[in-house]
Parts: sequence; C-alpha cells; structure tokens
Amino acid sequence: MTIKAEELTLGGQLARAVAMRSDGEALVYDGRRASWAELQEQVIERARSLIGLGVRPGDHVGLLMPNCYDYVVLYYAINLIGGVAVLLNARYRADDLAYVIPKANIRVLIIGGQQWQHCDYRPLLQRILPGLAAWRGGPLQLPEASALDLLVELGDQRPGQWPADEAFTAAALGVDRAEVLALAATVSPDQIGLLIFSSGTTAHPKACMLNHRSLALTGAALAERFELTGQDVIWDPLPLFHMSTILPLAACRASGACFIGMGYFEADSAMALLIKERPTVHYAGFPAIIGALISHPQFAAYDQSRLRINHVVGPPDLLRRYAGHFPGAVPVNSYGLTEASGVPCYSRLDEERALLFTTNGHLFDGMEAKIIDDEGHEVAEGQAGEICLRGFAIFPGYYDDADATAKAVDAEGWLHTGDLGSRAPGGRLVYSGRLKDMLKIGGENVAAIELESFLMTHPAIRMAQVIGVPDERLMEVAAVFIELEPGQRLRGQEVVAYCLDRIASYKIPRYVRFVESWPMSATKVQKFQLRQGFIPTGRIEPKLLRREAPSPVC
Repeated sequence: MTIKAEELTLGGQLARAVAMRSDGEALVYDGRRASWAELQEQVIERARSLIGLGVRPGDHVGLLMPNCYDYVVLYYAINLIGGVAVLLNARYRADDLAYVIPKANIRVLIIGGQQWQHCDYRPLLQRILPGLAAWRGGPLQLPEASALDLLVELGDQRPGQWPADEAFTAAALGVDRAEVLALAATVSPDQIGLLIFSSGTTAHPKACMLNHRSLALTGAALAERFELTGQDVIWDPLPLFHMSTILPLAACRASGACFIGMGYFEADSAMALLIKERPTVHYAGFPAIIGALISHPQFAAYDQSRLRINHVVGPPDLLRRYAGHFPGAVPVNSYGLTEASGVPCYSRLDEERALLFTTNGHLFDGMEAKIIDDEGHEVAEGQAGEICLRGFAIFPGYYDDADATAKAVDAEGWLHTGDLGSRAPGGRLVYSGRLKDMLKIGGENVAAIELESFLMTHPAIRMAQVIGVPDERLMEVAAVFIELEPGQRLRGQEVVAYCLDRIASYKIPRYVRFVESWPMSATKVQKFQLRQGFIPTGRIEPKLLRREAPSPVC
C-alpha cells in the first residue's frame, strides 16, 4: 500500500478515508452510525471544543471513559490538533489512577459518565484528588496532580458539579473550522500522538509513547495483511484503551473499512449485533469472547456467509476447535506488544492451514526479528530464546523514563520484548510465554511485583508472591502465596475483599495460599516451585464478595 507523507498522521489518514469513501460507513457504536464524511465533521467539532478549552499541540489529554462512540471521536480530535491522547484503562482503581495521572502529566482529563451506574469515576477521583470535592469549575490547583488544569465529565445525566457536556460544547463557539484545519496541517508524523500504560517488571506501569508515523504505517500494514477494502466491516468488542482496538481503527482509516465496536462485551447483545451487521472480520482476540459466542443459543442463527477472517489467539487445540465453528473464515493468529505499535505480526491469509494454529504468523514487511539466548547471541531456527524486534513499528520510548527505554531498546534499535519464542520455517514467529515475571490476564500485561507490592500494604501480610495460573476464560489469572506477620490471621476471602475497588478487577487474585516458608535460591523465591506444586482448588470470585455499598464496578 503506497502512503503519501501527508497521510502519515491521523488527520491525514482520516482525510484519505474521506476521499476514498465519503459516504461509506465508518463507525458503528451502540446504535450510533456515521459515514466517513460525517465522522470527520464530528471530529472537527470536538477539536473546536478542545481548542476552546485551551488544548494546544503537545498537551496531554487523558481519556478515562468506558467504550463509547464519543471515545473514538475524542481520540481522533486530540490527535487531529497535535495533542497527545493518554488512554487510561477504564478498569483502573484508585491506586492505579493516583500514579498514572501525575506520571503522564495530564493537563486536561475527560471522563465518561455514560455508565455511571456501573462505573462511577467521581468517587475514585475524589479519593485520590481530594480538592475535587469542593471544585465547581475553573482552573485546578491540585498538589497530587500539578499538571492537571481542567476536568470535564461527558455523558453523565446526573446534576453535575463539574464542567460537563454543555461546557464542552460551549467551548467551541469561539473557534472556527479553519483554525482546526490550520493546526492539523502543522502536525508532524514523528509527533507523539498516543500514550498507553503497559505494565513492566516494576511496581508501576510505564507509559508507552507512539507517534503518528508508526500508528499509520502499522495500520496500513494490517489493512494490507487482511486485504481490507471499503466493503469490509470489522467487529471489535475490545477496550478502546488497548492497542487491540486502536490498531484496527487505524487499519480502517487506511482502507476505508467500517469499524463496529461495543460499549462492553456481553454475549446476548454481541450475538444480536453480529446477526444484524454480518461483519467480514472478527477481531475478538481472546478465547473468552469466542467461547461465549459459540455456546450462545442464537449462534446457529448467525449468517456467516460474509465472514472471511476470525482473529483469535490461544493454545493450538483450542484454536482448532474454534475454527470448526467458523468454517468459511481464516483463523488468523498473531503476536505483539504495545511497544511494537500493538501487533506487527499476523498470519497470512494464504497460510498453510496447520501453521495457522501452531505459529503466530509473519512480521510485516519492514519489520525484522531475532531470537537471542541469555548471553545475547542469536540462536538457530527452532531454538527458544528472547524475541527481539526492529523496524518501523518500534515505539520511541517510555514517557519520562530514559533508563527504562534504554533497557528496552538497544543501541542498534532492537526492542528486547521479554517474550520467549522461536523462529519457525519461512520466517514465522512462535510465541511461547513471558521471560519476565509477568502475567497475561485477559490480554492485559500485569507485573507480578505490582500485585505483590499492593498486597503487602495490608498490615497482616509480611510477604506476598504472585504467579500466573491457567484460566479457561481469561487465559491466565493471579494466584498469590502469602506469609503473614507473626500473630496475624487472615482468610483468602479477606485478601480478595481487600483488593476490591483498590485495584483493577482483572488483577485481583483468584487463588490465595498461605505459607510459613519459601522455596529459596541464594537470594530469591523460586517461583517455578510454587507453580509446580500449585493445584487450582478454592477459587474465589471477587464479584461474589463485592460490598453492598455503591462503588465502581467497571
């Protein structure tokens, strides 16, 4: 796919999509629909409001919202005028937000109240930013987040105390369309357009910076790999704060295809949507979603005659079983990470059938990989080692963390992924797991030390060690081994209850084990022994322990 220089920004990509398919459908979200021309005008309108609120090129604008139509429009609008969209995990809790909001130097924070009955950000933010309790608008002066000047709450129908939809709309009145387009014309492909937090091996997540160029090129490469055209319809129910949606959105801009999202995945509404819209591509990603579809009583009523791609990752046997339920679709596998602009490696559509299940596909043209051993030497095909990547998709670095960036990307431009894998014949990659002490829960990277550090804030816990254990729905969940302080007593349910509303729900351990001693090497706990002896009994479901008092549950 040939890409002109002016199309290497989000605004340029959007303009190209409008030129290709002005009246073609671009976005479908929870009953709202827009053509490419209509979407562009809505983006410009939101950009007028952002400018009216004082947002300027380079400003960090945080989005803390559930999946919704307006989320996509706002993300585009921020990038259109050269701002940096900071996409905050909608499942973050107080401890997470207290770190990421100041760390990202967010100047304007836009929160979504569309689903406040289930996901109320007000009490969370007031807990970590006490000054908000008495705030009624105007400039913010919060010692906990010194860069934060303004907060706007959209979509909340309750009587508001904070600037809301009306204030956001009014901010556009003094800004004309020409001012938006003039700013858009100044945006460079190498400007940072996106910050997404990705858990590392430290106690806190790191903010990955991605520029317009890498996002545009990776989106175009995905469109080419999937052979997308303006007639394609991609169904993607995954979170908008994740590259599993940001990248398919970029592919739609590159090809003129239509993107269909969901406020949240729920099997009944998903099945009804699929039956109605009949997409050509499923970008469901994870086994839990596909499993819920194929077991749904209405699955047999789903006309799959247009479906040509079913993207899902997982163990080979599971992928083979799922493929049997979508006989006309290519079961595409993939490998990626945020630091490589999401996913730079997918199966080819003409791939030999057996290899679709046992390998993770081919890197995009312009990307290369090598597998290295513990000494940094490249190993032969078929041998396991650390996956290293280089090419256009590699991120510029972690925001405000030069040391972590230097550790991740070496002087020759190789990203050391921390992932275990090998090269298969034909240049295919095979991902085998994490080298670092990481968990992969429902597609989210979670550092074990992050959970351990949080759990040890409990006064009765002397030491906590977290491992990942297999899970049929989430692929992996956390199990924690705990040593108590002398004389203390604690039950597993109390440990899980301590986590409720303090950390994201997906991070909460499902299994709790109490120990009095640890399997040790000279200086470290030998977690492989904890894994070897683990028996998955006594699972604890956080939702069954949830407090009766109103609290966020997103």
